[in-house]
Amino acid sequence: MNNQYNNNQYNNGYINTNATEQNNNSNFQNNNFKATKPKKEKKPKTGPGFGKTVVLPFVSGIVAATLVLGVCFGIPNIKNNIIGTSSRTVQDNNSHIDYNNVNLDLVSLSNISDTGVAVAQKVLPSIVGISVEYSVNSLFSRNPSTATAEGSGVIISSDGYILTNNHVIDTGSSSSSSYYEVSKASKIQVYLYNDDTPYEAEIIGTDEQTDLAVIKISKNDLVAAELGDSDTVQVGEWCMSVGNPLGMRSTVCQGSISALNREITDSEGKTYTVLQTDAAINEGNSGGALVNSKGQVIGINTLKASGEGVEGLGFAIPINSTKDIYNDLIQYNKVKRPYIGITGSDITDETIKSNPTFDLKVGAYVRSVDDYSPAEKAGIKVGDIIIEADGQKVENMDDLNEVKNTHQIGDTMSLKIYRDGKETTVELTLAEQP
Repeated sequence: MNNQYNNNQYNNGYINTNATEQNNNSNFQNNNFKATKPKKEKKPKTGPGFGKTVVLPFVSGIVAATLVLGVCFGIPNIKNNIIGTSSRTVQDNNSHIDYNNVNLDLVSLSNISDTGVAVAQKVLPSIVGISVEYSVNSLFSRNPSTATAEGSGVIISSDGYILTNNHVIDTGSSSSSSYYEVSKASKIQVYLYNDDTPYEAEIIGTDEQTDLAVIKISKNDLVAAELGDSDTVQVGEWCMSVGNPLGMRSTVCQGSISALNREITDSEGKTYTVLQTDAAINEGNSGGALVNSKGQVIGINTLKASGEGVEGLGFAIPINSTKDIYNDLIQYNKVKRPYIGITGSDITDETIKSNPTFDLKVGAYVRSVDDYSPAEKAGIKVGDIIIEADGQKVENMDDLNEVKNTHQIGDTMSLKIYRDGKETTVELTLAEQP
């Protein structure tokens, strides 16, 4: 929001210069200006001459000072005490930087440019443009229409597997309008670097929870991207976004890492832990790569903040968190996750205050229990409130899922529940999510 200033406050805080000028002009108009004659001065009595009283002492002082400085600068010890040595270390009390030993290469524009060129040449052959066709059914029209969308992808294997965002190919997942029904992609085409040939792609697997998907084209000998280690990324580190913004293929934009582990909730209510960058991420960049100065992929460009006055806020899923996901998608066509078998909602302090007649505790409230699920087998019932998981405090469903996701399918999980004014602990064995 742009700041707005109160004109009355502004004027009260400063002098009204217009009024001052008007008063001055009025004074000038009221005064009568007359030419004045110089005042006559009496001739002073004759005394000592100006040369004897001023010039001679002044010249003598200059000569004496010159001689003294000449002798001092001729003696090294005295000279050093006066001006110090020509090479010295300037230290800041906080950083203790030796300014005589600053690595000038770190700020070399030539090196930055060379890095950008080298990284672009390395990574561009591994980034693809994705064009998607899908159908749109409107409440106001009986005939469905065909629409298109653009996205990006990263080649992760030489035999044609491509990692992208789920919302790029599952356009229905990103539609929030109640007036339109958007189908999944009916046609997906991939465009390689410096190649206008459209390659038909098939969907291997999608995962709405992480907004990741894998597609494949029938082509070998592709240049797979080199994946970096997103856990070692640092704030301020140089980076480059690469993708297909607005259908302009093979576009690169340089920037830096603005923040790590930023939690962002999208328009659909899903929360992601992401890298924040000021490298431009526009529509069509989704699914493309965020790379480091070595040309290694450190993130999958996914989100951007938009709105009036918003600039330079883009977000990428860290590449390390995608590896298990895309491996599952390739192997199983889905992501295998542990499963408890309940749906629930959060009980907060505000919930308790607004429902004083109910016996409630802060935690995850069980709204339903799936048939034959681990939760049902463990005896969990509708109305239970889960307050601990594996000894960790649970205040909401996110806390419960966070603990659950540290387990593998088949692991045992301990839950403390609150029921009818009593606390009890149950053990359940996590199953595979249907």
